[in-house]
Amino acid sequence: MSNFSKAAVGLIAALLSSAVLTAPALADARNIVLVHGALVDGSGWRGVYDILTRDGYHVSIVQQPLTSLDQDVAATKSVLDQQDGDVVLVAHSYGGTIITAAGDDPKVKALVYVAALQPEKGESTAQLLQSMPSPTNDIKPTKDGFLLIDPAKFAADFGADLSKVLGEFMAHSQMPVAVAATGALVPVAAWHDKPSYGIVAKDDMTINPDLERWMYKRAGSTVTEIDGSHAIYISQAAAVAKVIEEAAEAVD
Repeated sequence: MSNFSKAAVGLIAALLSSAVLTAPALADARNIVLVHGALVDGSGWRGVYDILTRDGYHVSIVQQPLTSLDQDVAATKSVLDQQDGDVVLVAHSYGGTIITAAGDDPKVKALVYVAALQPEKGESTAQLLQSMPSPTNDIKPTKDGFLLIDPAKFAADFGADLSKVLGEFMAHSQMPVAVAATGALVPVAAWHDKPSYGIVAKDDMTINPDLERWMYKRAGSTVTEIDGSHAIYISQAAAVAKVIEEAAEAVD
């Protein structure tokens, strides 16, 4: 083999070795875990997921059952256990209650609340929602102890800035949340010990935007206000992803 060939082989080997060593280190500091809210499942995060993965983040999505706060927190912690390195934990809506409790995991380095509830220790989802009622009142209980939005009003209440087709589909594919989950008291508030970021959906009809502002101010969160409905994580995926990446970069 010529000296040139030997040098080329050596250079390729060095580059491959560098790539192998570098990739895991990058992944360790760039884990994002996304938690959906009530009445929906994790598929709504697809737009945010696509942006974050394109930008090099390792993204996992929790599919919690919405049957009790304990079970929802356990489902989130199960996904956190699978992460290799530091995590930015993100939630929408009722998911904010979940990450407030699950965020005490030592892997979690920052919390991002997207039009989400941010309770204090000893508070419940229902207590917060009743403290500053939303502009609408179309969530109704079922006979078996769950909550749903009237399908005829879902699009206007939850996602007025979504396409008509998507809004109708989501209205008829709701994932009901247990009444008991909304009444459960949060055992710990992780935002006391970790940096938090809050996104206010300025046109939210499901959670009062003023409640979002009040909770985020109480927690000392870094706040971003975005024009959009409660489904802002879908309708404004790029703006939401930007805040998540800012949180991740601050951790790094």
